[in-house]
Amino acid sequence: MTARAHQDVDVVTFGCRLNAYESEIIRKQAAADGLSDAVVFNTCAVTGEAVRQARQAIRKARRERPGATLIVTGCAAQIDPAAFAGMPEVDLVLGNAEKAAPGAYLPFSRESGPELGRVRVNDIMSVRETAGHLIDGLKDRARAYVEVQNGCDHRCTFCIIPFGRGNSRSAAAGEVVAQVKRLAAQGYREVVLTGVDVTSWGADLPGAPTLGQLVARILKLVPELPRLRLSSIDAAEIDPDLMRCLAEEPRLMPYLHLSLQAGDDMILKRMKRRHSRADALQLIENVRAVRPDTAFGADLIAGFPTETDAMFDNTLSMVEEAGLSFLHVFPYSARPGTPAARMPAVKGGVVKARAARLRAAGEAALARHLQRQVGRTLMGLVERDGLARADDFTEIAFTGEATVGEIVSLVVTGHDGRRALARTRVLEAAE
Repeated sequence: MTARAHQDVDVVTFGCRLNAYESEIIRKQAAADGLSDAVVFNTCAVTGEAVRQARQAIRKARRERPGATLIVTGCAAQIDPAAFAGMPEVDLVLGNAEKAAPGAYLPFSRESGPELGRVRVNDIMSVRETAGHLIDGLKDRARAYVEVQNGCDHRCTFCIIPFGRGNSRSAAAGEVVAQVKRLAAQGYREVVLTGVDVTSWGADLPGAPTLGQLVARILKLVPELPRLRLSSIDAAEIDPDLMRCLAEEPRLMPYLHLSLQAGDDMILKRMKRRHSRADALQLIENVRAVRPDTAFGADLIAGFPTETDAMFDNTLSMVEEAGLSFLHVFPYSARPGTPAARMPAVKGGVVKARAARLRAAGEAALARHLQRQVGRTLMGLVERDGLARADDFTEIAFTGEATVGEIVSLVVTGHDGRRALARTRVLEAAE
């Protein structure tokens, strides 16, 4: 959860990078609409804990800012607007399709109340386009993010997000390329393509172009951009054009974060995933064959309903067998309304213990990855003073002078288990 102030309007963000991206748009729209003395909560619904944290933050904000307007939006608000509208602390509930629309916060004051009603949440499934104003990039000091896609057409049994985001819809290639070009002209050295289900980009556009075709077009038409990166992708949807880009385009970063979720075929089937264990291993092997320096991360769920010890062991062994380096581990959290919530549950203590074992395996995998970097020279994008990110997503703590946003040459001298330790090539030469 993060919060940033814009003239007496705070936007509090829960959940994913896409939400953080959209919070920047919310902040700009709230300012344009003249909203003042307000807190906007951009919520997440991926777990019950995320919803609980949002409700807790709303109550705290009312205690600390009794006169402020409190507005709730995001996936949790889209899925269950009545729950938030029923909170006495909340003044306005906005859906995901409404939260960054021009005029969304105009006119509104806590004293007069909203002229268009206290709950403005439309059917997200009826949304067919990616809003043009969401193409604008979220920029931190080092890199920029561009939303190329929103929503999801798949219905994994554990996931509530399609009901918060709607069906998959893609931004037009021309708009994406134009935005990337603008960001490169502003001096950004790295752009990340982001969305809910990025690999489905293009399926709803004329001619059904592929994500790989979009990547190739960006790299061709924006030659001044040094680094292009992809956010989390579905292992079932890496197209031949994207594989070709990985093989032939050094400016496409050699890091893929895969939405694997499990390493056991029966659990994958019950999750309604579209890949098998063998599919995932084959994909990783194919990528490494064309781009040996590629590092892989993965999302994994511990304790999915009906998961036995043997099934869990298949997921645990996947970490080493696939050569994963970066794990996001989620203890299974039942979401009301999903098919998985009606399946036989694994006991809470078992879920917690399995998540801990997966995290420990992830720490060991990361340590192995970092050990392989020792003695190498890596090119790192400086994220802040003394901290950079390599092509393959390795975090590097370094000594020596470097400017935030600059790509520098770093000599790796060791690691601390979490990040590589290095010094700049300039410092190395001086010594």
